[in-house]
Amino acid sequence: MNIPPTTNAEAATPAEEHCDVLVIGGGPAGSTAAALLAQQGRKVVLLEKAHHPRFHIGESLLPANVQLFDRLGLRDEIERIGMPKWGVEFVSPDHDHNAMVEFADAWDKTMPYAWQVRRSEMDEILFRNAGARGAQTLEGCRVREVQFDAEGATVSARLDDGAARSWRARFVLDASGRDTFLSNKFKAKQKNPKHNSSALFGHFRNADRLPGKLEGNITIFWFAHGWFWYIPLADGTTSIGAVCWPYYLKSRSKPLNDFFADTIALCPQLAARLSSATLVDDAVHATGNYSYTSTHCSGERYLMLGDAYSFIDPVFSSGVYLAMYSAFEGADVVAAALDRPAEAAAARQRFERDMRKGPREFSWFIFRVTNPTIREFFMYPQNPFRVKEALLSLLAGDIYGKTPIWRSLRVLKALYYLVSAGHPRRTWQAWQRRRRNVRDLGPLAGENIVEAR
Repeated sequence: MNIPPTTNAEAATPAEEHCDVLVIGGGPAGSTAAALLAQQGRKVVLLEKAHHPRFHIGESLLPANVQLFDRLGLRDEIERIGMPKWGVEFVSPDHDHNAMVEFADAWDKTMPYAWQVRRSEMDEILFRNAGARGAQTLEGCRVREVQFDAEGATVSARLDDGAARSWRARFVLDASGRDTFLSNKFKAKQKNPKHNSSALFGHFRNADRLPGKLEGNITIFWFAHGWFWYIPLADGTTSIGAVCWPYYLKSRSKPLNDFFADTIALCPQLAARLSSATLVDDAVHATGNYSYTSTHCSGERYLMLGDAYSFIDPVFSSGVYLAMYSAFEGADVVAAALDRPAEAAAARQRFERDMRKGPREFSWFIFRVTNPTIREFFMYPQNPFRVKEALLSLLAGDIYGKTPIWRSLRVLKALYYLVSAGHPRRTWQAWQRRRRNVRDLGPLAGENIVEAR
């Protein structure tokens, strides 16, 4: 019997594999969703383009994250690698004092702390947990194409060694982060018109820290061109990042490391804490114009989780929490779609609503964080009508539960408008300044662009 020779094209065509759910991206959202769905007894494939551990920024977690790690059974592992974070310090160039708030003073007293973590360590813990729960995990596997039809999707990917892989999946979860794989495919990604920031960041050794229990607290430093984050990590290093308006980064005329050093010098309080510090590996990174959202986050056979759907300014460290929360909610939507099709449309509507809620509630304050009125609120926190407790609950990520913070937050917003109206000149100047600052000046040339959160 003569067997015809195999052509190169046939040899390169991968055998199609089958799964219930294919997850694109092995960060916090994708790994969490994969673990939950595998625990339901589903055949889950989790694809990550890089190899763990891999560098990622976004090291400051929210107290609301703690209960999610509890539900995954990972609290002890995160505790082991994390630096306890009990609150937030605010440092302003216009005030002679520093302000400190603690999560224990929030409305719900059961979420008093979170952690600062190295994302390379935390993300690997989550990824390995997905594998331990039964998901098939592949690293160094980049998704190239997803084609949907009435029954599911065909997903094509390629490994680092060039080998092609293909899956037939009943459902696809896009947790590709700032790659926004499906949002780009459906032309659904929209730049956020109200925010237009860029960031420079690096890690330092021997930075001065707050004493005792306060050592792990995050500090926010305001300065003329934006704000800095200051995140102490458990290994003794400190993550420092400058979130700046685009016009400032466009003014760079020297190497990135030198420009970052000059930027730090513009904030004397921060420069003092770094007076004996050294930059780790002489490495400074930059990312530009990173706030966006998508027109939708769900379809008949797919969901977009976390940053794959939307990303906002990291000033309140909401990124990891919103990503992991979306994974928990998304797992419920998948269960409805695969097991109870009659309930799928309603489940998707709830998912769309919740996905919009988080960025919306954080964004009202994020868009105003450099406004002098909001700055006064943070520097002189008061608690009429429990507004301080409500704001701390928001900062803790307590926005999806039953904590009754919303009336007090409405009061706080009303106070903001009243105080702003009482200082018309200052308010007008701040509005004009922000309007100039958010202008789109085009791409930033010569930066090492990495994922910001």
